[in-house]
Amino acid sequence: MNLENQLINKSYYTTIIEDNDNIHPIKVLSEKYMEEQQNEVSDFSDIRFAQGEVYYRHKDYEAAIFKWENVSNELKPWAQKNIGDAHLQLNLLAIAEEYYKAVETDSSVLKTELLMQLFILYIKRSNYNLASVSIKEAVDLYPGYPDVTATARSFFEEQADWDAAVELAANEAVRTESQSWFKVLETYIDEGHAKNTAPRYFKEVITAAFYVDRSRFDNLAAALWNNYMHTGYYFQWLEEINHILLQLELGDEDYIWKLLPGLYEETYDVLIDGRYLIREVFHLLPSHLTNWMRLTANTDASVSASALLAWSRIFPSNIDASLIDEAEKCLFNHPSYRAADGVMDAYKLFEAVKDWGEAHDTTVDERIKWMVKDLISTDTVHLLLTGKEVQILHELMEQITEGQGLAYSHNGVTRLQDAEEAELHAVTETEARYVDDSGGTSEELPDEEIYFDYKTPAPFLRENHLSMITVPEKDIAMYLPMADGLLFAFAFDSRTTITDAELDMAVKMRGQKPDLPMCILLGNTSTAASNQEQEGRIDIMKEKIHTFFPDAQILTVPMNTESSGLRSGLPTFLPALKQDANMEREQAKKILFYTEKSIQLLKEKRLERERILIQNIKDNKELVRKLEGAHGQLSDIQKNKVQAITESYNSIINHLQEKMVKEIPGLLQSCSKYVREDEDFETMLRELNEEMNKQVAHYFEETAMPLFRSSMNRWMEESEEEFKNSQIFLRKTAGNINKFLGEERLDLHGDMQILEDWQRDVTRITSRSVKLEKNDLVSHPGSSTILFKGAGKLAGSIPQYRERLYNKYKQYIESKDYSEAAASVTEMFMQQFELFEKSLERDIHLFFTEPEQELKRTVSQTHKEIEEDETSLRKMRENPEEYEDPLTFFELRLHQYKWMSVAGNSLYEYH
Repeated sequence: MNLENQLINKSYYTTIIEDNDNIHPIKVLSEKYMEEQQNEVSDFSDIRFAQGEVYYRHKDYEAAIFKWENVSNELKPWAQKNIGDAHLQLNLLAIAEEYYKAVETDSSVLKTELLMQLFILYIKRSNYNLASVSIKEAVDLYPGYPDVTATARSFFEEQADWDAAVELAANEAVRTESQSWFKVLETYIDEGHAKNTAPRYFKEVITAAFYVDRSRFDNLAAALWNNYMHTGYYFQWLEEINHILLQLELGDEDYIWKLLPGLYEETYDVLIDGRYLIREVFHLLPSHLTNWMRLTANTDASVSASALLAWSRIFPSNIDASLIDEAEKCLFNHPSYRAADGVMDAYKLFEAVKDWGEAHDTTVDERIKWMVKDLISTDTVHLLLTGKEVQILHELMEQITEGQGLAYSHNGVTRLQDAEEAELHAVTETEARYVDDSGGTSEELPDEEIYFDYKTPAPFLRENHLSMITVPEKDIAMYLPMADGLLFAFAFDSRTTITDAELDMAVKMRGQKPDLPMCILLGNTSTAASNQEQEGRIDIMKEKIHTFFPDAQILTVPMNTESSGLRSGLPTFLPALKQDANMEREQAKKILFYTEKSIQLLKEKRLERERILIQNIKDNKELVRKLEGAHGQLSDIQKNKVQAITESYNSIINHLQEKMVKEIPGLLQSCSKYVREDEDFETMLRELNEEMNKQVAHYFEETAMPLFRSSMNRWMEESEEEFKNSQIFLRKTAGNINKFLGEERLDLHGDMQILEDWQRDVTRITSRSVKLEKNDLVSHPGSSTILFKGAGKLAGSIPQYRERLYNKYKQYIESKDYSEAAASVTEMFMQQFELFEKSLERDIHLFFTEPEQELKRTVSQTHKEIEEDETSLRKMRENPEEYEDPLTFFELRLHQYKWMSVAGNSLYEYH
């Protein structure tokens, strides 16, 4: 390397001038040149190379170039490189680049020098891309070369080429195992410069950090963890780090991991908080949990070990059995989980389940909410009172409250606690309602579904930090887990005693929670004074009770409101309830119980919701069938009604019209009696025509119109009956459909206003005075009347013909055909009836318009409901995991807290 350093520093000439330090190098080299000339075979390359160095040092670059151009031995590659350097000094960059690139050598040092010089050259040209290529090649070729990596780092940072900078730092950290390079890499990662680098790239440097220094590994892995946490590489990183850790031995018991355990816990919380589906994280969690427990084995392993055990409980075949055993040992050897933390963790989990349910249109049982709220907000102990006789429970409450119990009896559950003011809530599965103590709510809600939360001033409860829950036997499973103690009440009198059935029930209850402190209360309902015989019977009952419950305390209490037997006897039992060391642990267990029950209820509601959707779709399809059938029937009825009503009307009108056309000609012929001989013929004709018009008008007024009136009234009655029958059909149809629906949704009514409108029109038409235009009824198309007029004039001048002419004319009137005239006046009379007839069909359709539209709207709405329900059902069936997986994760967290709650206790307490 000494020679190469001389070549690099252009001090090779010192090896030739030797000890001639006092003589100028040019002079010494000139003399050496002259000496070499004396040799038979001269080789001036070394001298010329040295001369070039000296000229270069004195900035005589042209002379240096000239000398180096004549070097032909093994120094030629270096001479070519130096020629490039000289041109670089002369700022002849293109020529310098040509010389650098033309050098051919196997020397890694020279190659590195050439690349570094090209790097400088490209920087001068501001060609940073080529500069980057050169420096990267130099680093790849000879990273240990002086200043190469330092130069590269500075350049990459200046150019903000963070990918290259990260790569350089990672490679150098692995190569040098230098703490400084690991620190540089961490800095880059912390600054966010590694977000686009795939996690697999860092495998080698992470592994190297582990063997260099555990703390360095902890810091570097944590930096990368935070770097990838909110990127698309997150899961890849988790896979990579867990794979790396599984390959490493973490058996250094002296080292306490500072950063990774927290990141493992934080990530675990994220992976199971419901934002991911199980299939998305299933492949990650086994190794994640395994490594988490390994990292915490020397410190607090309660959280990691319990998480691993919970996972193995939900997914039994996914964790190695030996690891499960190790987790159990680790958990029970490190009982560091604070009971107070257990209470808050359990409550937060319950709240998360509750909030999730509300966000998915399913709610947690309101009664459970109240119980959990009570568990978290009070420090009282809970004594559960139960027994076969509900009445005895109420009497006991009266004793405790000194007569301030509920104002009404019921068969539900009552929680009694002390408060400054009386307050009562009635809580069902779906709602909580504030009520006064008047008994009103007991009539509105079924007793068996009510949880009464009753607060009232109760000194006995306050002094003993006690709340009491009276629970009928049938409801015991729901409320027993809340209890800190159990008081089982038996009633007896002078004729009755405890039955085996009652004792069996008490045994079953105690079996659900064996460690629960138990008190047996013998409630004496007899009003007779105590005597020796009764005392003996009580002793027999106590002996029988102790056979089943040897550790139970037994109280004998008179059952009347004035008695204070329960208040005076209970204090001897209460200390067994107040196990201060375990209070918070038991509180957490209770909340976890109700959380687990809520999760199960949410699962059941999901199944119930699917069942309801299926039934709704089935019912709605049947409804559509019924509605479309009803619509078809309605269309048929509508057609029938149009036909029946209009045909009836036409029949009446046609009959009366025919009658008028038939009768009016005879009426006109009878007008011949008005022909008189003593009148002038023209006057007679005029008066006769007027008379005929009067007779026709009188006929219409007195004969035809009454007939029309009576006929139209009968028609109206018939039409009304037709509409009423239609309305009966509509009511029946709506009733049948509403009965099917179980609600009054459909209301079908025809427009009866149509009848009123018709009645008004009929009355107007048939009550009017008949006024017709005056018609020339005497005259008739043809010449007969004209001839008679001419004859009349002639008869006026020849008197003997007058009588004969008038007789002839009278005969003419009597025999004349008036059918056309009758048809004409009848047509005029019928105009109003014909106008009315034209609106009949439209009006009948109007009667049916609203019910028809209502049926169509209901069909359309039902089709929409079917489509919506089918879409919801399809989504539920296509992606059941969107609902089920979050609940499974809640179960996972639940089991983890259960394991943590028994940390340090019996190994088999939670199995």
